[in-house]
Order: sequence, then structure tokens, then C-alpha cells
Amino acid sequence: MAWSGTPLIDRRDFLRAAGAGFAAALAPRAWAETLATDAVFATAFVKRDGGFGAAVLSEAGKILHAVDLPDRGHDVTFDPVSKRSVVFARQPGTFAVVFDHARRDKPLTIASIAGRHFFGHGVFSSDGAMLYATENDFDNAAGVVGIYDARAKFSRIGEFPTYGMGPHELLLLGDGRTLAIANGGIETHPDYGRAELNIATMKPSYTLVDRITGDLVEKHELPPALHQLSIRHMDRDQAGTVWFGCQYRGPATDRPALVGRAARGKELELLEMPLDVLSGFRNYIGSVAANAATGTVAVTSPEGNSLAVIDAASGRVVATRSLVEVCGLAPDGAGFMATTGAGEIVGGAGATRSEPDYVWDNHMLRIAASA
Repeated sequence: MAWSGTPLIDRRDFLRAAGAGFAAALAPRAWAETLATDAVFATAFVKRDGGFGAAVLSEAGKILHAVDLPDRGHDVTFDPVSKRSVVFARQPGTFAVVFDHARRDKPLTIASIAGRHFFGHGVFSSDGAMLYATENDFDNAAGVVGIYDARAKFSRIGEFPTYGMGPHELLLLGDGRTLAIANGGIETHPDYGRAELNIATMKPSYTLVDRITGDLVEKHELPPALHQLSIRHMDRDQAGTVWFGCQYRGPATDRPALVGRAARGKELELLEMPLDVLSGFRNYIGSVAANAATGTVAVTSPEGNSLAVIDAASGRVVATRSLVEVCGLAPDGAGFMATTGAGEIVGGAGATRSEPDYVWDNHMLRIAASA
């Protein structure tokens, strides 16, 4: 696999995005490392000594700074308007933490309300005014999107349905109004931890929902024979197509397609892949990331220690790589940065850095200055 290292963002653009306070807040060594990098990335981690947190990484894979978390985190979302990020607890999590990369403000914890828990993902509105988070209405076995006012200390001001069960990742589409939601179709309840309660009857779906009205715009379900193919993670490519990755809850000997794409007004399309690539995923896709600069999409499987890169136009697998417990993924130049549960950080240029005290969590976010 070629891991080219062209710059993601200009250093001057990053400095403008981060604000002057960033320089004063960082220790001199960390600030020098920031000056030497072309991009920054955010990801959750578990320390091998038992601590939890979220870290900001340089493009070279060095830890610039970190924020403590009360428990294990999952995904991070970023607001380019306020320059704040939110890291969500892994399901069934009851907290999300807002943090400022420039350290101008202290971290703020958002607590889930009674009867709800977070599913690990969220997204800001284009103007940064609202934060939307996938949540579980567990007593009614229904997915909802919680709405948080980012300009009022992230107070929860409402919710609307995801029109499915077990929602996971959600994306804001290019119109700034429509949310794409991956409903995994799996029932869970905090009384039973992470146990999956309806494997025999699960119904995954992909929905489009108007974030202003909460109305359902489109809903797509997989064929009945694939009702155990849980749609989990997504990203949007340069053409606006949504790519999704699945986790199969049927027999381990089955080899269903695990990666698909969705376009408005069209049925879901599942991609055919070479059997050796598909088998290497072990029926589990953990993360999906699109690289707009190269027209490629990458998927990872920590269960299968596998990473694959797909040409977005043709749907053809163009590269694969074996990495132990690989999952976190973000575009990086002409390639992708990936993180692993073994503490490795692999950059787009192919260089690997190891942080043996860290177990990197499932997802990674590239923070773009021009967003």
C-alpha cells in the first residue's frame, strides 16, 4: 500500500483556526511539535494503567495534549466555528465531554438525561449552534437524536426519532439540514450492559431525517436475508455519497458484504469484494473514512486486523494492509492515518509511531482548519 504524505492543511491555516491562545496554552515542546505538523487528529484512548481520555495528535503521531474522561470514550466530533470538540462515551455511555483544543476553556461534561444513554456519536450543525447525538430510549427500544444547544452550555432542548433501533453514527449531509443515520437494528438496555437482546429479529436501517422538523425524509432497510447485518459507521465522499460499514451478527461462517454506499433517492448498494479481503474482516467493520483529495474510502476491521482502501468511483479495492487491532481511521494526505489497540499510530506516509502505554479507541477525527 502506498502511504503518501502530502500536507493536509497549511500550517498558517491551522494557526488561524486554533487561535492565538493555542500557543500560550501548550508547553513549549508541544507547541514546537504543532508548528512542525501539517494536521492534527483527535481520538479517545484507554491507558494501560486504567485511565481514560481523549488526545490530540500531530501528523507525526505525537501526543500534543489530552483531556481526562471518566470512562471509555468512542468517537469525537468537531465544531469548526467555535473550535471545540465533543468526545462521546462508548455505549451505553452517560456522558460526553466538550473540550477546547486551544485550552481557552475548561472541559465541560454533558450528562445524558434519565431514560437515555449515548451511542458514541454526534455531529454539529453547520453554524455550530446545535449538537446532535444518537441516543437510546431504552425503555421503549427506540432510537432518538438528542438536540443540544451549543450556545447555552449544551443544554438538552429536545429530541426526535431516528426511525429505527440502535442508532450509531450520524452525518450531516451537504445541504446542512439532512442527517444520515445508521440504525444498527440491535436492542440494548443498560440493565443488561452491552448484551444484544434481539439478534433473531433485528432490523437495521439507513434513514435520512430533517434536523429542523425531525421528519423522516427516506428510510432504507436491507433485504430480509441480511436482517442481521448491523449498519454502524459512515462517512461521506467527495461526491456526496455516503459509505457505510456493517457488523454481521449471523453465523460466523457466512460471508455477507460488509461495505456499502447510499445516495439520495436510491436503494442501498452493497459492494462485492474479493473473498480473501472480505474474509479478512471477520464480519466486522469498525471504522469508515473518506479521503476527498484522492477519491478513496478506507475501512478497518480490528477483529480481522485488516485495513482496505476502496476507489470511490469504481468501488474496487485498490490496497490492503494488515495491522493488529486496527480501527481508528482518518484521511491523511494521499493516504490514511490509522490507530490500533496495540498503541500504534500509522501515518499516511507509512511511518509508524508506537505509544505502548495507550490503547487507541475505535475512531479518529482529522481536524481541518478550513472547515
